[in-house]
Amino acid sequence: MDETTLHVLGMFERYGKETLDLHELFEAGGNDPEARTAVFDTVERLVKEGLLEERGNDFYALTETGQAAARANVQLRKED
Repeated sequence: MDETTLHVLGMFERYGKETLDLHELFEAGGNDPEARTAVFDTVERLVKEGLLEERGNDFYALTETGQAAARANVQLRKED
């Protein structure tokens, strides 16, 4: 899994929320405009892959598959 995907999935735990809006997810890219574009592209891809679901008005939530991937990501980071 690429770094941007890991950051996007990790944002839900970081904020401790079930849903995040796109502006919160952009924080995964920091202040770099190119990184924020990469976050946007990643969010769209994760929706298509079924890891995120759109909740309307630019809000997104992890699906069950996305939650499992996010938990696996957290576990991997703890082991490092």
